[in-house]
Amino acid sequence: MAVFAVHYVYAEDKIPGRDEFRPEHRAWLNSQVEAGVVLTSGPYPDGSGALILVQGDDADAVATLFADDPFKREDLLADRRIVEWVPTMGAFSS
Repeated sequence: MAVFAVHYVYAEDKIPGRDEFRPEHRAWLNSQVEAGVVLTSGPYPDGSGALILVQGDDADAVATLFADDPFKREDLLADRRIVEWVPTMGAFSS
């Protein structure tokens, strides 16, 4: 399986919705951690978005999976980018 970086970009006008759905979003992410799909996740300190590292067969499969994320489902993201990432050293390298 390949590793993908899922970049979330937050919009200022969506803050109330993200606050409302954050518990459900984090529960969904935790279920993906338990399933071995999400490797790690966290917001950027400046509040502009988040990075989620995941394992998947391809970018389309990751996009399909992430359609179930409450932040995506509720249209709470300004942008989402899914990019295959090839770690060559460290914790996530093969």
